[in-house]
Amino acid sequence: MVKCCDLIPVACDHAGFELKEYLKKALTEKGFEIIDMGTYSSESVDYPDFVHPLAKAVNDCIYKFGIVICGTANGVSMVANKYSNVRCAICWNEEIARLAKNHNNANIIALPARFVTKEEALKIFDSYFNAVFEGGRHQRRIEKIPIK
Repeated sequence: MVKCCDLIPVACDHAGFELKEYLKKALTEKGFEIIDMGTYSSESVDYPDFVHPLAKAVNDCIYKFGIVICGTANGVSMVANKYSNVRCAICWNEEIARLAKNHNNANIIALPARFVTKEEALKIFDSYFNAVFEGGRHQRRIEKIPIK
């Protein structure tokens, strides 16, 4: 069985750049190792160019989970959820993040940079990271997500 890596990849578009930089620093200070998959400035970019490589790496179990960021979190989550082994959840508060892990075993969280503060984003990550997938009936449901 393939074992996923514990590194945390992070990708964003220009609207999420400032939040990504903040999270990289804050999470590194907490002892996490972050893989920056771009973008690398606030200049306008196309978010799929950065989200596809991250989502593919999570899909292929190179990483256990990841973080994607754009202005609303909608675009980045749409791209990530194209991959059959990805369950990307838009998380705008701590409870949503916790439930995304508890019930959906989300392996990518999408953060809406224009709608959460930096401090809220860090709390959202902590809530997601510290949550535990409940399995049981939830496992049965997530097995029905991919189109076969």
